[in-house]
Amino acid sequence: MSKAEAQSLIATPAIVGVGAAIAWAGSQGGSTVGALSLFALCAMLSFGLNWLVFVHAYLAQTERFFDLTGSITYVSVIAVALALSGKPDPRSLLLGVMVIVWAARLGSFLFARIRRDGSDGRFDELKPSLPRFLMTWTLQGLWVLLTLACSLAAITTARSVPLGGFAALGTLIWIFGFTVEVIADREKSRFRGDPNNRGRFIQNGIWAWSRHPNYFGEITLWLGVAVVAFPVLSGWQYATLISPVFVYLLLTRISGIPLLESRGKKKWGHEPEYQAYRARTPVLFLRPPRTS
Repeated sequence: MSKAEAQSLIATPAIVGVGAAIAWAGSQGGSTVGALSLFALCAMLSFGLNWLVFVHAYLAQTERFFDLTGSITYVSVIAVALALSGKPDPRSLLLGVMVIVWAARLGSFLFARIRRDGSDGRFDELKPSLPRFLMTWTLQGLWVLLTLACSLAAITTARSVPLGGFAALGTLIWIFGFTVEVIADREKSRFRGDPNNRGRFIQNGIWAWSRHPNYFGEITLWLGVAVVAFPVLSGWQYATLISPVFVYLLLTRISGIPLLESRGKKKWGHEPEYQAYRARTPVLFLRPPRTS
């Protein structure tokens, strides 16, 4: 067994443990289904769906349905929370719409991309290893749970607060982030679809404002969700506000920007044009390009 596989065997239970901890915190003051808290049930669903698809993915040695499974998990968990929480109030419905619209859009976009590209290089070394591949799917279950945590707590809580300034502000933040993400994804898709751009990097449009505008939009929209959820949280439920912090740390420190920046340096780091692009363009936050 390799060192990476041994680390994965240790990491997988730890990932589930983190999920259990956030499920406990989010369950405080929340609805129940029989003897089980609704939040905990949603947490189990988040991991369970990913483990179920993992079995097929490992046997078939494919990552084809990884991103699609993530999106389906988001929609399924929110749908179950709304359905079993009783009569959803306007805040719960608003949060549900935010999550479902985002997940449906991103999931269809990512699935179309992998169908076009045929594979995802991130999984080349992971697929043959059962411990490492399982850890990856388990991590996606935690990813979904932590990202949804504050919205799940707000939907499943017994408290009800009328919509107000927080809901309006959060909705505006979500709309801004969602719009940025959609624009960035569409521009990059058009860029990659042009044969003249094969093997090149995008630096036009909103990509002249940020090297990773899609991630900026992603982080921003989840901040909006947290702002909408905040007024109905209390006690240990405040721990679920880790949602936008988790998204930020994941995309800027772990799996998103560091990986893509490393690939970019290896591929184009020797090119003066790429060096100039990096020098003038922020990594994440939007900044209009300077005019000479």
